[in-house]
Amino acid sequence: MSDLERLTITLTPELAALVRGAIGEGDYASSSEVIRDALRDWRHKRQERAQTFKALQGVVQAGLEDDTQGRVQDFDAADIKAAGRAQSRRAG
Repeated sequence: MSDLERLTITLTPELAALVRGAIGEGDYASSSEVIRDALRDWRHKRQERAQTFKALQGVVQAGLEDDTQGRVQDFDAADIKAAGRAQSRRAG
């Protein structure tokens, strides 16, 4: 068995009931399994957020470079809204 570290956690009554319910329904054999599964999901979501943030940083950087290079043009927000509404009507 791999090395394990024992931690003590404190949960609200609602969260504790969720853990007990998952065990009672047979989804998990122990509270440790529930918490490990929840932490794996949490880690996955954090990784996804980090990737999304990195992608957004790239888009912002590209926009700043476009501005610096003069590759921008004026726009009319009303025209953009109208085009979006027309596209929504065609899609819906």
